[in-house]
Amino acid sequence: MEYINLGRTGLQVSRLCLGTMNFGPMTSEADSFAMMDKALELGINFIDTANVYGQKKGEGVTENIIGRWLAQGGNRRERVVLATKVFGSMGDGPNERALSALHIRRACEESLRRLRTDHIDLYQMHHVERNTPWEEIWQAMEQLVHAGKVLYVGSSNFAAWNIVQANETAKRRNFMGLVSEQSLYNLTERSIELEVLPACRAYGLGVIPWSPLAGGALCGAPKGAGKSRRTSDMIRARFEKFHDQLKKYEALCRKLGRKPAIVALSWLLAQPGVTAPITGPRTVDQLVESIGALKHKLDVETLKKLDEIWPGPGNQAPEAYAW
Repeated sequence: MEYINLGRTGLQVSRLCLGTMNFGPMTSEADSFAMMDKALELGINFIDTANVYGQKKGEGVTENIIGRWLAQGGNRRERVVLATKVFGSMGDGPNERALSALHIRRACEESLRRLRTDHIDLYQMHHVERNTPWEEIWQAMEQLVHAGKVLYVGSSNFAAWNIVQANETAKRRNFMGLVSEQSLYNLTERSIELEVLPACRAYGLGVIPWSPLAGGALCGAPKGAGKSRRTSDMIRARFEKFHDQLKKYEALCRKLGRKPAIVALSWLLAQPGVTAPITGPRTVDQLVESIGALKHKLDVETLKKLDEIWPGPGNQAPEAYAW
């Protein structure tokens, strides 16, 4: 396993992050336990979750599964960098969502209880909050850090100017601010190359791409019918949208002798500023397979061919669209 600093911090995380969105809805608790154990065996020390994962409002199903796994002992908690998120609705009340100081404090306490730990290594804002001032958000986060309940603060789904707002306000408060950004980023969706990636580089934020396989579209054409996310109507629509590009992509993967999913992860790992793509396996076998992305580096010629099939904006803003 390879390790890398999370942004400008001294924290070392594995180059692949284990995503847990499937734990509960798609993956049984026993299989989730086996997957986390296997991740540790493979050297993956970075586990990402969210209080809203589990598809049951307010129950924190996925966090509870991880908490029960950690409670087994065996230095599991000491061996992982644990990341979760705050923002989503955890109830029907007006203060049970978003980023008010009240909700941040309550949500953190509830996540700590479900995760059966005394601290969260990386506490991420799951979405930008436009109706709460940054001074209030940072005051709440500072209190959690000072209490030892949170070590680092990150963002997810932020625009570049949100990152600037957040960290400039944090700087005025002599607070470390954001250390990472979790964004949608894959071969089919490269919008963050315009402004988010440059902002992250400028402010020293680690980049944690979610949906690295475009919801399954970059895993190869689905075979047969089924109930998995990959064969849902939404995924089939993606295959139709990218039909021509996927044909070229899969042909390139065959020529390379590698599975499409591995090539997609390898491409992300080769992008400047990317810390650790989030893999969201449903099985242990899928998790083990993902390690292949670290073993097989893409050469310059292959990266060029991938850019031809999946062209991004071509540059950061404003050069991407202006002189």
